Amino acid sequence: MSKHITLFLLLIVAMILAACAPAASQSYEQGLAIEAPAPAMVVESDMVAGAPPAEPKSSFAAQDVVAERLVIRNANLTLVVTDPAQSVEAISQMAQEMGGFVVSSNIYQTTYDDNILANRASITIRVPADQLDEALSRIKQDAIEVRSENVSGQDVTQEYTDLQSQLRNLEAAEDELREIMKASTNAEYVLDVFEHLRQVRQEIEITKGRIQYYEQSARMSAIIVDLLPDVATRPLQIGRWEPQGTAKAALGALINLLKYMVDAAIWGLICVFPIAAILGVPAWFVVRAIRRRRKIKQDESEAS
Repeated sequence: MSKHITLFLLLIVAMILAACAPAASQSYEQGLAIEAPAPAMVVESDMVAGAPPAEPKSSFAAQDVVAERLVIRNANLTLVVTDPAQSVEAISQMAQEMGGFVVSSNIYQTTYDDNILANRASITIRVPADQLDEALSRIKQDAIEVRSENVSGQDVTQEYTDLQSQLRNLEAAEDELREIMKASTNAEYVLDVFEHLRQVRQEIEITKGRIQYYEQSARMSAIIVDLLPDVATRPLQIGRWEPQGTAKAALGALINLLKYMVDAAIWGLICVFPIAAILGVPAWFVVRAIRRRRKIKQDESEAS
C-alpha cells in the first residue's frame, strides 16, 4: 500500500513539473526575453487511495478576464547638453518629484578627437507609467540636441494572465498536498509528501515573483538617458579652415611613419640579422685567414 501511495505522489509531482516546464520557453519581443509559463495541473484528492471523495474539478483553472491591457513602456534617449553632470542632477530631482527613483547613474571624463577633456554621463530612472510622456518632455526641454529617442511598448497581458492561472493551480496543489499530509499517519510517507510540498511552495514563490515583476514594470516605466557634452559635437573652426583636420592628418602621418620604422626593425631583427650572422661569420674567418697569410708572406719577404 505504501509503495502505491509513493508512486502516486511521484506521479503528482511529475504532472505539476510537466505543467510548469513550458515556462522555460521564451518569447522575444523588442529585444527582451519574457518567459511564457503554462498552466499547471491541479491535484485531485479523490485520486488518492483512502481519501474522501471530492467534487470533480477542472484540470486547468479558468483564466480571469483582464479588464485592461498590461503594457510595459520604456524609453531611451541620447541628448547633447551643456553640462552632463548638472543634467544628471536635474533628471534625478525630476524623477523624485514624480514619485519615481534613480536606478543607476554614471559620470565619467573622456577625451574627444580635438584632445578636449569633458564629462559624459548616463542615468537610468523609473517614473510612473502614466507620466512617461511628461518626463520625456521635461528631460528634452534643456537639451541642445536630441540625437535619438526610442519609446517601446511591450504587451505582457497574456504572460501575466498565464502566470496568475499557474499560481492558482499551484496553490490548489499545495492545499491538496497539505490535506494528504494531515490524513496520513505514516512518518516516512509524511516526509515524502512534505518534500513534494516544498517543491510546490518553491514554484509558487517563483511565480509570485514573476507576477510582481510584471506589475512593477508596467506601473513604473524605465528611462535610459545618455548625455553627451556640447564640446563633443562642436568642431573648432576658423573661417573655412579647420585646424583639427590638419592636426589629425599630421598625427596620422606620424603614426604611419613610426609604424613603418617599427616594421622595418622587426623585419631586420627576425629575417636580416640571422641571415647576416650565418653568412657573415664564415666570411669573417675567411678574410681573417687571408690577412694572416698576407702578413706571413710580407714578414718572410722582409726577412729575406
